[in-house]
Amino acid sequence: MNVIWRTLLVILRARRRLRREKTLDVSSVGRIRLTTLPTDIDILRHMNNGRYLSLFDLGRWDLLIRTGLLDAMTERGWYAVVSSETVTFRKSLQLWQRFDVESRFVGHDDKAVFLEHRAVVDGEIYARVIVRSRMLRRTGGTVSNGELFAAVGRPEGVPEIDPWVHDWAAASALPPVRTPAPSVWS
Repeated sequence: MNVIWRTLLVILRARRRLRREKTLDVSSVGRIRLTTLPTDIDILRHMNNGRYLSLFDLGRWDLLIRTGLLDAMTERGWYAVVSSETVTFRKSLQLWQRFDVESRFVGHDDKAVFLEHRAVVDGEIYARVIVRSRMLRRTGGTVSNGELFAAVGRPEGVPEIDPWVHDWAAASALPPVRTPAPSVWS
């Protein structure tokens, strides 16, 4: 709820762009322009590290809508959830600083799709996140990538995922929901 008004605004703008422009190719980079607001700032007077992930969600909404994937998912009763993500910070965004959130699908494995989001100022990367996302059914259960690609098509032109991303996804995975995962500190 912390960025609900921004989310609604991004959704409305993405829908308008979709009507005015052609559907964005799945392999394309989506861009939205944002400004660092007082509610984004932490006590050190730069954007709070947790806020980046919330703002990168806005880029994901824009990308899903403009590629037509959100409508295809909604028709089938599917929705996407983030199963893991990793973020790297390079420079701090300051109060009132304008920046672009660039978003792109960067590949898939047998269970999930991967996206990359970047906070960019004047062509320079300030922060980057890699997101692993799964598709779920509103009626319960997961949607396989085979089923996803059968419904919306296998994306062409999406680059191969760097090997470290596969390693990270495997190393950071928690057990499936039906498997016990006790919190035991060693």
